[in-house]
Amino acid sequence: MFLHLDLDAFFCAVEELHNPKLRGKPFAVGGRPEERGVVASCSYAARQFGVRSAMPMGQALRACPDLMIVPARHGQYGAVSKKVMERLHALTPLVEQISIDEAFVDVSALTDAAETIARRLQAQIRGELGLSCSLGVASNKLVAKIANNVGKAAARGSTSPNAITLVPVGEEAAFLAPLPCSELWGVGPKTAARLDELGIHTIGDLAQHPMQELSRLFGKHGEALSLHAKGIDSRTIVTEREYKQVSNETTFVRDVSDLATLEKTLREQANDVSKTLQRKQMIGNTVKLKLRWSDFTTLSRQSHLSIATNDSEQIVNASLALLRKVWNGQAVRLIGVGVSGLGEDVRQLGLWDTPDPRQERLYEAMQKVQQKFGKGAIKRASEMKNGA
Repeated sequence: MFLHLDLDAFFCAVEELHNPKLRGKPFAVGGRPEERGVVASCSYAARQFGVRSAMPMGQALRACPDLMIVPARHGQYGAVSKKVMERLHALTPLVEQISIDEAFVDVSALTDAAETIARRLQAQIRGELGLSCSLGVASNKLVAKIANNVGKAAARGSTSPNAITLVPVGEEAAFLAPLPCSELWGVGPKTAARLDELGIHTIGDLAQHPMQELSRLFGKHGEALSLHAKGIDSRTIVTEREYKQVSNETTFVRDVSDLATLEKTLREQANDVSKTLQRKQMIGNTVKLKLRWSDFTTLSRQSHLSIATNDSEQIVNASLALLRKVWNGQAVRLIGVGVSGLGEDVRQLGLWDTPDPRQERLYEAMQKVQQKFGKGAIKRASEMKNGA
């Protein structure tokens, strides 16, 4: 059995611990409207007025003129999140943290019933940390997550939901059947619209549709849709999450139409991305540029590198080249750079302390072999056991 834990309005809950006078008041954590701030989190009292996460703060203030704005304190949120996760790991090592306020826990090996564990965990987090959380309990990750969504929605009001929703084993498909297809992982607006055109409106409709037909319409994704609609999900806990991209982006207080400012910002972002990659001992082979114009139109461009890298100069040069290709004087609201196609940096400290063209050529050759034949195709002598 799996638990899906979600801390209720987490940022706001931490702020209420810091300042109890905020309890019951409509407030939002985020940036100021004059700085183009957005709502990072909002209290349940604010949600009664239509305020939502990711909403521009100016729009939130129009919806709720009495809304109080609290600046984010991400260091504090991270510290409190760590305390929550420590309590999950005290139960079992099978914990998959999805975000700062969300995690899956596999409690199958524990002796107590999953619902009992969920209630005890909820009470512990409330009693020891002063935080409200909601949990979904089910036989797999997919159904546990959806159960939690349903439970929180049903308890929606001016206070934290503090919900626990159990889906008994064998009742997964029946539980999912009346829900809209959009509740399933992998069903975004485009897929939902296509399913709607086919007369498939609920997860139950989707479960009854022939898998072969779904595979024909949606390819490999169609088979997954069919299985998920029946409440089948074989995914296990992932205790170490693989990085897919390292990125950095900036939203300007005022739109920028000056190339020098854009290039300066891009250089700073690329250097930050390079430092992060080096700290994680990772390299990437694709540099991505993200731009958002003043009318909120967003575009992205990417450049594939012949050799994976974490070198700041290479990332800077690739991102600047992309910018010069697409920018023709438009006012820019947001700019960002990222590196994807990540892998482990096989270079060892010491060997590369002193730049040497021959060493760099050796490194490039190793990269080419690994990219073509896989990571195990070539190894350092130090990695070989017993000289084999």
